[in-house]
Amino acid sequence: MENEKEEEDNLESIFEEAQRLVSGDRQWAYDHPLDNCTRISQIWTAILELDQPIPPEKVALMMVGFKIAREIHRHTRDNLVDMAGYIECIDMIIKEREKRGL
Repeated sequence: MENEKEEEDNLESIFEEAQRLVSGDRQWAYDHPLDNCTRISQIWTAILELDQPIPPEKVALMMVGFKIAREIHRHTRDNLVDMAGYIECIDMIIKEREKRGL
C-alpha cells in the first residue's frame, strides 16, 4: 500500500523522473553510460567467456530486460522509471560514441 501511495503522490511522469535521474547526480555517480556500460560489458564478456565484447548499448538493453522480468513479477514505478532510464542511456551511448568518433 505504501508503494501505491508514493506513486499517487509523484507529480513527475515516469519519463521526467528517468530523465532527471539519468542526466543528474546518477550520471556523475556512475560515469557516462558509454563508459559505465563498457565496463559492465567487459565484466559480462569475461564471465560468459565470449569471444567478442557485448556492445554497451546492448548492456543497457539487457538491463531493460532485467527490469521487464521484475515488472512481470510485480509492478513498481521504479521498474518503469528504470526501463525508461536505460532507454535514455542507449540514446546517450549512441550520441557519445558519435561525439568521440568511435
